[in-house]
Amino acid sequence: MNNKIKVKITLILDNIRSSENVGSIFRTADAGGVERIYLIGITPNPVDRFGRLNPKINKASLGAEKNILWEHFENIGDVIEKLKKDDYKIVSLEQNENSIDYRDLKIKEKIALIAGNEVSGISAETQKQSDEIIEIPMAGDKESLNVSVATGIALFSILKK
Repeated sequence: MNNKIKVKITLILDNIRSSENVGSIFRTADAGGVERIYLIGITPNPVDRFGRLNPKINKASLGAEKNILWEHFENIGDVIEKLKKDDYKIVSLEQNENSIDYRDLKIKEKIALIAGNEVSGISAETQKQSDEIIEIPMAGDKESLNVSVATGIALFSILKK
């Protein structure tokens, strides 16, 4: 008998600037069975207001953006509030003094994972609204990973539990 919790995962892409990163995250999210992706602020949409595909997202995602529900919001607070009302655990993927190792995250049935801007990361305000902050420990000289790579590592770690 399998006693694992079936986890529902939603991603929140907070002001990610690169279409290629967004496309890569869509592809990884499709592979991991993510239910929905919320695109916040400057994060590019897979489709413009005229219904045209974003070619950079489409190329990186190999069309995965067509398989996952997505919505665009200007304000991340609105999304967090909505998801908390629906009993999601809000998890920021960010390095700070309060973050825990991503492998130590306690799993809940519904998780919303926030990935932040490639340069500035996730705002302090958004981190305060999070139920948990996780980080991926770095063994080398570099302080961080590419946002799409880090999102994939965190996503599949959650799914593995």
